[in-house]
Amino acid sequence: MYNTDIPTRAELPTSKQLLRSTIIAIVAAAAILVTIVLPAEYAIDPTGIGRALGLAEMGEIKTQLADEAERDRAAGQQGEIPAALPTPDQRSSLAARIFAELVIGSAAAQTPAGRTDVMTITLKPGEGTEVKLVMNQGARVNFSWTVTGGVVNFDLHGDGGGQQTSYEKGRSVPGAEGVLEAAFDGNHGWFWRNRDRADVTLTLRTNGDYAEIKRAL
Repeated sequence: MYNTDIPTRAELPTSKQLLRSTIIAIVAAAAILVTIVLPAEYAIDPTGIGRALGLAEMGEIKTQLADEAERDRAAGQQGEIPAALPTPDQRSSLAARIFAELVIGSAAAQTPAGRTDVMTITLKPGEGTEVKLVMNQGARVNFSWTVTGGVVNFDLHGDGGGQQTSYEKGRSVPGAEGVLEAAFDGNHGWFWRNRDRADVTLTLRTNGDYAEIKRAL
């Protein structure tokens, strides 16, 4: 009635074969964990292979930025984050006018409605700061930020409604630009840390669909 052949006892794997296969799988998983996962995710590299492959540096960036962002986020929860609006000098600056006329004008077709802000921040050595945009899910913002006098580490992330996400991270970066699309309703933006030995000046320009821009002290 059935065409399926039932394997004989001789064809089935023995207990020794099963044990050997299990040990091989455990050893392979442990090797992958030690040489790839731990260096890339947690900067733990007992064998040195992760650093040779460039994975340990990736893990250092992730852990450093995650720790810094978490400390600043916890500090910001102690009080209400005040809104940081551009000063009159910033609004009237030549750079702001050029950006509004050229960059924002060309992006108007992609962002039919919204607001524009230019924010300039000076960071001392070791100092960090966070700027967030209040956005609804699916909202899009054109952004660009540049650093004068050095480079910074950054973490582009979002939080709100019990949700958190990280969009992009970087180390020793002089600037970035692109489009930020909110994954959910909440606060979405950047955490920067100056790891240089001198003060740096960071200029952030944003245009798009967001209700408010806030800077954590």
